[in-house]
Amino acid sequence: MYLFMPTLVYSEKDCVKNHFREIALIGEKAMIVTGKHSSRKNGSLDDVSAVLNQENISYIIFDDIEENPSVETVMRARELAVSENVDFIIGIGGGSPLDAAKAIALMAANPEANEEVLYQSNALPYLPIICIPTTCGTGSEVTPYSILTLHKQKTKKSISHKIFPTLALLDTKYLKTANRSCIVNTSVDALAHLIESYLNTNSNSLNRIYSEQGLRMWAEFKDNLKNDTLYEKDYERMLHTSMVAGIAITHTGTSLPHGLSYAVTYELGVPHGKAVGMFLGGYVDNYKDKNEAGKVLELLGFSNAKEMRCYLNELLGKTELSPELLSANADSILANEGKLKNYPFKITKEELINMPN
Repeated sequence: MYLFMPTLVYSEKDCVKNHFREIALIGEKAMIVTGKHSSRKNGSLDDVSAVLNQENISYIIFDDIEENPSVETVMRARELAVSENVDFIIGIGGGSPLDAAKAIALMAANPEANEEVLYQSNALPYLPIICIPTTCGTGSEVTPYSILTLHKQKTKKSISHKIFPTLALLDTKYLKTANRSCIVNTSVDALAHLIESYLNTNSNSLNRIYSEQGLRMWAEFKDNLKNDTLYEKDYERMLHTSMVAGIAITHTGTSLPHGLSYAVTYELGVPHGKAVGMFLGGYVDNYKDKNEAGKVLELLGFSNAKEMRCYLNELLGKTELSPELLSANADSILANEGKLKNYPFKITKEELINMPN
């Protein structure tokens, strides 16, 4: 067993403003990596800009990060970062900007390398990264993962490098401006991280501490999430649950639901959290160690897997998947040793096809 969590985390009101000194120590010129709208709407971009201006730190903004960022976008950002002599990266937003920030930090520190190194296992340096999450799903602010879209392969895939942010700054106020679909989808992504880290080949008594606590926390807001009656304490729990779930998957990786979700997102445009949520009920229901699956259900406050599946269907809505997509998706998973190794049992194509809620 091991535990490695090198990211410095602060979580509090006005977190960015309160920790300007830590930000100022990281570098002399920043690239802010974000999307077009949400960081402006929720005030996070203004808060970061104010601190950088206050500390006389130069910065540029790259706000072309799309949902499910592509390798091509990362390479465009790298060219700008290199030409501007950036020496650290600030990612603001949900999992897409934060994951992209990590890949950009890697490529900017290796200006002569081509995109192929993203998926090669050789160790490479990367620029320091600050992550400021404004959604409650990926936990990317504390994980070493960067998931990018590979258009050539028509899927999403984590890069081969483990890149931990230097600093993570969590502030609940940024989450409150997110719309309901964003809150629901990202919360379900965090739920997937908790379930897949607990029911995982790599789980053990040490890293399950995070999975178990995260599942308890998720249970505390699940009814308010479904009823769309969220309070201050719910936003705090959602943000912290996402982070705890990120710590959990840092030590186990994800499993079958995540692997099955990527084609659904790529082919049908279904948001990641909803796509992965479609497979969670079936994953728990069909997990072969019934004691461990039962523990997950108990921690979440569900009496059985059927109740969990009904909850997720009501929360997310049903999306019909064609037999052709389900068959091709199952074949893809069965050929993916990386995902199969995190599932501790043999699984058949029929079981994978029947996994959606």
